[in-house]
Amino acid sequence: MFSLSSLSRLAGSTAAHASSTVHRVTTALGPLRIFARNRSQLAPRQVQHIKRHKGRIPIPTGGSTKGTTLAYGDWGIRIKGNGARLTAKQLTTAEDVIKRKIKVIKGSKVYLRVFPDIPVCIKGNETRMGKGKGTFEYWATRVPTGRVIFEIGGTPIREELARDALRQAADKLPTVMEFIDRNSPPRLGNLLLHPPKPSKVDTPIPAPESLEGAVPQLSA
Repeated sequence: MFSLSSLSRLAGSTAAHASSTVHRVTTALGPLRIFARNRSQLAPRQVQHIKRHKGRIPIPTGGSTKGTTLAYGDWGIRIKGNGARLTAKQLTTAEDVIKRKIKVIKGSKVYLRVFPDIPVCIKGNETRMGKGKGTFEYWATRVPTGRVIFEIGGTPIREELARDALRQAADKLPTVMEFIDRNSPPRLGNLLLHPPKPSKVDTPIPAPESLEGAVPQLSA
């Protein structure tokens, strides 16, 4: 027979065991999926390493012009000045400016040609050296000179409206931008690569006809 005290102890141990099992439930989400800071902005879905080296902005020294011309829209902006590291907040703010400006046109679309997938870690000011890398702060991307950032299209848009919308978006970015269209030449750093002009084919000059017999012979 069980006494009242033993039953109370048994019930208490069962409840404690149940509560302990509830706290030890394992989830399928990794630590980066639970980490929800700045998830309202642009951010990659899965990242293997949350901390990464700072890196340097690439300099286009080769001959590749990939990503310097329009691919989806009819108008766009690309970097004309020095390359920069653009944060997710800057890209989101510029994109919102463009959407707010062209929302009056039905069917208009905004294309973002870069994506912030580089984690930036920051340590506090006036802290001693050492003790590991700083904590994660925001997402960013490194873009070189000549890279297209935004494109707009999807439906015919007047050039005046496109220039105004992209100009306001360029004011939100920390570098000098330029307005381009479908006819803009690709850019290699600070150099614009214009297509070569077709050479003129020299047409052969016809040989003069023989003048023999054309001039009458004068008799002596």
